[in-house]
Amino acid sequence: MLCPSCRADDTKVIDSRLAEEGNAIRRRRHCLQCSHRFTTYERLEELPLIIVKSSGNRESFDRAKVMSGVQAACKGRPVSPEQIELLSEAVEDDARLHGNEVSSAVVGLAVLNRLRELDEVAYLRFASVYKNFDAAGDFARELKLLQKLQSNKG
Repeated sequence: MLCPSCRADDTKVIDSRLAEEGNAIRRRRHCLQCSHRFTTYERLEELPLIIVKSSGNRESFDRAKVMSGVQAACKGRPVSPEQIELLSEAVEDDARLHGNEVSSAVVGLAVLNRLRELDEVAYLRFASVYKNFDAAGDFARELKLLQKLQSNKG
């Protein structure tokens, strides 16, 4: 690490501790050449998560976009903003398990799976958009699937 004062590359770490709720390491350093003391932070470098759309287009993952869709599905439902935030974080974590590039279908299914556990009405609302429902029969079929999943779980 270069000293910010004299640009010497011979510095010594004199103290290390966790910072930013464990997401970084704060290091106090001492320059052996000019005796200047300074602080550095070490953080995990996250690679960008790329979403591959069904059209083949690629775009960066945007958690706010996931949250917006989930908020719309949860409108008027007893779901808190904190629950929506946690769901969005979990969806991003699930997507990152698939690598740096993931299809939009994987993200959509992750949202559906988490919404099913959170609120069934919000699940059906999201599914109606995600799965392009165009008739009442689509809702009935999805409701039967939801009931089957619930009975298998319990």
